[in-house]
Amino acid sequence: MQETIWSPTIRHHQNIWQVIRSYYQLTKPRIIVLLLITTAAGMWIAAEGRVKPELLLVTLLGGTLAAASANAINCLYDRDIDYLMERTRHRPLPSGRIHPRDGLLFALTLAILSFGLLTLYANLLSACLAMTGIVVYVAVYTHWLKRHSTQNIVIGGAAGAIPPLVGWAAVTGDLSWAAWVLFAIVFVWTPPHFWALAMMIRQDYAKVGVPMLPVVVGEVETVRQIWIYTLLLIPVTLLLVYPLQVVGPIYLGFALVLGWIFVQKAWSLLHQPTDLQLARSLFKYSIFYLMLLCGGMVLDSLPVMHGLTAAIAENLQTLVGAIPIMQEYIR
Repeated sequence: MQETIWSPTIRHHQNIWQVIRSYYQLTKPRIIVLLLITTAAGMWIAAEGRVKPELLLVTLLGGTLAAASANAINCLYDRDIDYLMERTRHRPLPSGRIHPRDGLLFALTLAILSFGLLTLYANLLSACLAMTGIVVYVAVYTHWLKRHSTQNIVIGGAAGAIPPLVGWAAVTGDLSWAAWVLFAIVFVWTPPHFWALAMMIRQDYAKVGVPMLPVVVGEVETVRQIWIYTLLLIPVTLLLVYPLQVVGPIYLGFALVLGWIFVQKAWSLLHQPTDLQLARSLFKYSIFYLMLLCGGMVLDSLPVMHGLTAAIAENLQTLVGAIPIMQEYIR
């Protein structure tokens, strides 16, 4: 990539609300929402549906601050290429609404607040995991991989898979196999989700020399990789049911139905790799997929659902046991 000169005109805010809005935009809030959903899902499964409200609030707030810090640093690092892309040139840093020094101080403050909050009101492990997420996103993905490797989103996706670990650790103080399966679900989900987006904005990435997979290898190979990761995702989601047995039939139903739709969309894209409307459809669905899958985790973990599924299983067992008697009676 050719060296770029980033020199936007400094723009001054007219009032305090514009200042707040600019710093809010710097945190990429839409990305944070999905991270918090995976955090909450990890907490609900770890607590078997009995999450303390105050712990939930503190953990989600700490996770929000950590994610906001990572996103702000990402914007700071990428302000040169953001300035060149029409889609991102109006962000607070490339547009000159926030000075880089102020953006850095803001990000560091958020990280310190996150660490302190999680350490004091949750535990040290959850706080350290949140900081690890920042380091992986900034140092591994943004600095090292994003501009140098087509596998940037695969390895860098580990940062986005850390929030469920934070949620689990906040509840239990440790990390079980189930927690790492939650990590694996988000980790494997990330490539098809992000590569579908990258296909849609391929020209922007090509313009600034970022070697996203569609830019380097084209649509056909990218779609093949999307298909592989989508197929891999389904059995990974089922590990929570067997052998770990931390969720039950309600989650199983969610995982199978949602996974089938995901596979269908990836299959359609596999056969029409240049159809950007299909890529857009898969990208949008991938967001709903993860949200609804986490919703299935939460629903399945609720104590009332445990009682319901146990009652259904008992009735089915009684019914199965009565079949030989009914057959004998019919004879």
